[in-house]
Amino acid sequence: MIVITGGAGMIGSIMAWHLNTKLGRQDLVIVDRITHEAQWQNLVHRHYAEYLDKDQLFDFLEENDDITAVIHMGAISATTERDFNKLVADNIHYSQDLWSWCAEYEVPFFYASSAATYGAGERGYDDTSIAQLRPLNGYGYSKHFFDQWVLDQVKQKQPTPPAWAGFKFFNVYGPNEYHKERMASVAWHTFNQVKETGTMRLFKGTKAGVEDGMQLRDFVYVKDVASVMAFFLESAFSKKPATNGIYNIGTGEARSFKDLATQVMTNMGLETNITYIDMPLDLQGKYQYFTQATVQKLRDAGFKAPFSSLEEGIRDYVQHYLMQEDPYC
Repeated sequence: MIVITGGAGMIGSIMAWHLNTKLGRQDLVIVDRITHEAQWQNLVHRHYAEYLDKDQLFDFLEENDDITAVIHMGAISATTERDFNKLVADNIHYSQDLWSWCAEYEVPFFYASSAATYGAGERGYDDTSIAQLRPLNGYGYSKHFFDQWVLDQVKQKQPTPPAWAGFKFFNVYGPNEYHKERMASVAWHTFNQVKETGTMRLFKGTKAGVEDGMQLRDFVYVKDVASVMAFFLESAFSKKPATNGIYNIGTGEARSFKDLATQVMTNMGLETNITYIDMPLDLQGKYQYFTQATVQKLRDAGFKAPFSSLEEGIRDYVQHYLMQEDPYC
């Protein structure tokens, strides 16, 4: 069985979709703690063997000897979370306990890191060296702390899972993100704001040299994210597993929020209509103006499939999900 923590979340549920539809796997254990009233709908199209609350997982692991991999997507993912004790408990200690269990029982372990670990990007976005990164918020720091802890375990020759990888996700968008509300992608916000008001609000260019709406991000479609994780999972089951390590998951091409919003409206059959607003106070000084993944390490590991362009990903998302009566994947 394959355990997916955060399996009712956006990336976790799309990973379950990939395993169901692309690999024919239904022996999945979905682990989560659903707090949003509509989030259960991320699972309505999925086939899986068991659903567990996050606090039930370790008892389940001790009682079952047929776990073949753990895909750890569960975490507090809000970049605005201010309770650092919660971040430590959920994003650090829980992850450390899962890593240690996988090391003891020799189970492959794959986990979610984040591009938020790169902070403002002043040290670049190179996944070959992460020691000097300076995150901008507690969420990013919690992910960076666990990355460093993992690398320390390896360096100190402590027990490790037989195959493992951490994934620094860049700006992921796509179906099943609807429960994330403020933390949902700008693609989702564009679709809903345009439906409600006829316009999309984007931030003004509050930094010197940045025009309105021209903040740049590496937008990566969630189905491509699942494809990358499935590559590492399948390689772990093969005779030639991919190299263990921490990898960027992005397209390698930065695009503007203006580009993204324009593509959403185009696929809705509408003319572009953007209103520029001031950045909220709680984001000032904690905002990334540019992200772009370096993906050479990922390519060197053997993942050769192309990533969807922004145009391709937005077209699939808007036309096949957001504009359908049932938007769930």
